[in-house]
Amino acid sequence: MAPPMSQSTHAFLKFSIILTGLAIGAIVGLLAGIKPLLLGVGICAIVPLTFFFSNFELSILGLLVLRSSLDPFSKQQLPAAFALGVDVLAILYVVVQLLTRQPIKIDRFWWFLIGWMVLQGLWVVLLPLGGLGLDGSALPMALREWIRMFSWSMVYFLVMQLKDRVPPEKVINTLFLALIIPVLIGLLQQFVPSVLPPLLSASGEDFGAIADGKVRIRSTLGGANTFSTFLLLYIGLTWWRLERAINRLPWLLLLVTLAFLMVQTKTLVSLMMMSVFIGVMIVPRLSFLSLIGGFVLFALMIVFFGSTEFGQQRLGEIGNTPLLNRDIDLWRAILLSQGDGNSFNWRLAYWTQLLNSWQYHPILGYGLGLTIIVGGGTYFAHNDFVRALVEGGIIGFLTFLIFLGAQSGRLLYLMRSSLATHSQRNLCNVLFAFSIAIPVGMLTENIWTHTTLFFYWWTLVALAGWNWAELHSADASKEFPALDAN
Repeated sequence: MAPPMSQSTHAFLKFSIILTGLAIGAIVGLLAGIKPLLLGVGICAIVPLTFFFSNFELSILGLLVLRSSLDPFSKQQLPAAFALGVDVLAILYVVVQLLTRQPIKIDRFWWFLIGWMVLQGLWVVLLPLGGLGLDGSALPMALREWIRMFSWSMVYFLVMQLKDRVPPEKVINTLFLALIIPVLIGLLQQFVPSVLPPLLSASGEDFGAIADGKVRIRSTLGGANTFSTFLLLYIGLTWWRLERAINRLPWLLLLVTLAFLMVQTKTLVSLMMMSVFIGVMIVPRLSFLSLIGGFVLFALMIVFFGSTEFGQQRLGEIGNTPLLNRDIDLWRAILLSQGDGNSFNWRLAYWTQLLNSWQYHPILGYGLGLTIIVGGGTYFAHNDFVRALVEGGIIGFLTFLIFLGAQSGRLLYLMRSSLATHSQRNLCNVLFAFSIAIPVGMLTENIWTHTTLFFYWWTLVALAGWNWAELHSADASKEFPALDAN
């Protein structure tokens, strides 16, 4: 049973509801003029609300499973409508719980998360007031970016409400259902791309070329890099599940399948993140078997990646960058990027362009989600640290670093907690390794834009913070009442 809320917490939640209600009213009015489809979807969502409150646990688990299959409908604004719907459901849940005087389950880290999200809202407020590098005409893009981020805190909140209702292992097992459609579509893209509907060709690419190795598979996630980071998270989760399984063969086959698909995305950033992930995973409990297992898994992925013509080309590009070639300095790489087709040199040139623009507004930057405008309206930053600096200035950049560090610190604290069970500690170890791999990937990729990844990431971070020992004890007491005799 969750402890009752203090009067100050109760008053704060009421005040938050009022402010949020005003914000939602403003958002709805804005959406009515900008994206009528989103508003229409929101109105139609009134019907499922009855099911949501009468079957709360099933509804939340269903939403968790559904999210991995929505990105092909981005042009129809379905993922955006989904994020807005999650926000509305979370707020309505708080209202109902307060009116019925039922407990609301939150932890300390959620306060940090929601506080950080509110802080990011300042950049949305400052934009139309002329306090940033762009004017109010960019407000819809900034507001959409803030809603996208804010929905992560609402996912965390909704998952917290499952505490004492659903065992954490059951929630994680349910999350594996979210793999079915992305894995199936990924395998179809690799082996029989001709059966795929045009809807899945988000960028207009010819999926018939995938089987010949000319195009990278992307499944339902909209991009090869997005799919690869999603797969890496589930590789970690499968690794955790494999260690606990009595029959390990199905989980081992799933692990191999995910690793195979990850290689077929043909993204170097995923291999870089995988190397960091494996290293962080095996160092704390270094043993001969874990060392060999991690080495074999990573070696196989490198071999598979390098065996394709595209993979060899990508690896060869690194040799023509300042990273490995002493004869090429930064400015020569920038000049070469205009004609050599090297994506690494192009990144160096683009980052230089963005940083030059940042110097005109160094303190507060240009606004949330607006790097693409600053860069000319075509590309994201391909470096989330450069993005944070350009969009938020020095202040926003520092809050971004604090945000990343707090996640790793939270998981490290849970991992070392004396109250954590063995299974919980292993999960925290997996998530901690992934939290270290994320900033590495952010050095050359737009990891921050991988919305689906963070949807499941915050679900797992919320689960990791539960008191698993207490929940197991409560379950045992229900099964064996004699345990409560004293």
